[in-house]
Amino acid sequence: MERGLESCGRSESNGLRAPPITAAVDLQSRVQETLDLLSPQELSYFRIFLKSVDEEPRVTPLRLELAGNSKERLAGLLVQHYCEPASASRVLVKVLQQLRRADLLRRWQGAGDADDREIPRKIPKRSYDCVDGELDCYDLRGKRKAFVMCVEKNRPGAHRDICLMEEWLGQCRFEHTQCIDPNKMELIEKIRSFRDGLNESKDDVGCCLVTLMSHGEKGFIKMEDGEKVSLEDIFEMFNNKNCPALQEKPKIFIIQACRGEKRDSGVETDDEPMESDDVAEKRRLPTFSDYFIIYPTQADHVALRHPRTGSVMIEAMSAVFKQYGNKWHIADFFTKVNNRVVHTEFHLHEEPIKVSLVMESTLTRFVYF
Repeated sequence: MERGLESCGRSESNGLRAPPITAAVDLQSRVQETLDLLSPQELSYFRIFLKSVDEEPRVTPLRLELAGNSKERLAGLLVQHYCEPASASRVLVKVLQQLRRADLLRRWQGAGDADDREIPRKIPKRSYDCVDGELDCYDLRGKRKAFVMCVEKNRPGAHRDICLMEEWLGQCRFEHTQCIDPNKMELIEKIRSFRDGLNESKDDVGCCLVTLMSHGEKGFIKMEDGEKVSLEDIFEMFNNKNCPALQEKPKIFIIQACRGEKRDSGVETDDEPMESDDVAEKRRLPTFSDYFIIYPTQADHVALRHPRTGSVMIEAMSAVFKQYGNKWHIADFFTKVNNRVVHTEFHLHEEPIKVSLVMESTLTRFVYF
C-alpha cells in the first residue's frame, strides 16, 4: 500500500511530533525546488540513478514509470518513500553526486542544516544541455586521483595557491597527493610513485590530474634549489605505454610556472583552437592521447603571481568554479577562466602586463567533473 503525505511525521527536539502533513508538504516543496533546477537530460539520469540508491525502501522501477516525467509527481514519490528529512537528504545527496551537481549538493548535505541552505534561483545550463544529441563523455565513475606539487620557497602567494587547489579538488571529488618544496630527485620519485600507484590500483581509475606550481622556463619547471625538471619527461610518465591504467582516461595537467622571460604589455591575440580530426580506428592507441594541459601564459613569457592572493590562473579557477560550479566540459571551464584572466588589468613595477592561458588537448571525449 502506498504511503501518502499523511503517513509522514517527524519528532521535534522537545519530543512532540510536528504536524505530519505540514512537514511532508515542506519536504516535498524543497525536493521539487531541486528537481526544477535539473535539465531534462539530468532529470532522466536522476531517475536512472535513483533506482540504484542503497537506501531502503528502494523506489521500484514500476513506481518511477507511473510517476512519468512530471517533476511534481517524482517529488511526491520521493517524499512517500523517504518521508524523514534525513532519509530524503541522504538519497538526494547520493543522486546529485552522481549527477555532478555540486551547486545543489549544499542544500542537502546535512539534514539538520538543510533549512539554512539555499538553492540558487537561476542555474546556467551545462554546455551539454545546449547541444543536440548525446555527447561522448569520459566515464568518471572510477577514482579521481590528483598530484599537487608546489614550490613555496621564494614564491610569495604560493600557499594561497595550495589552499585554492585543495578546495577545488575537493569540490570535484579528487583524492590528492601533495608534494611541497621537493628537489628534483624527490619530485621524480614522488610522481613516479603516484603513477605506479595508479597502475597497481585494484579500483578503477576514472581520471588523473597533475598540478605543478613553481618557477619555470620554456619546457621546464624549477625546483626550490633551482634544478630543472623537463615537463616532457613528466608527461611521458603517464602515456599509454607507461601508465596503462590511464589508457583512454583523461590526463589533465595544470602548469603554473613561467615559460620564459618575455612580458606582454598588451598586444592582443585572438587565436582560436583548432579541431583535430577524429580517428575511427580504435585497435591501437597513440602513445600520447587523452591529455589536457593548461599553461598560465604563452611560450617564452612570464606567469603572474600576487604575493597575497596567489597565482592569477589559480585564483581565477577558484572564482569561476565558485560562481558556476561544475557545469561545463573542462575546456569550456578553462575558456571561462581565460576570459576572466584576459580581461583583468595587471601591473608589474607600474608596467601594464597582459596574459592569456594556453590549452593543449588530445582529449577524445568530453570531461565533466
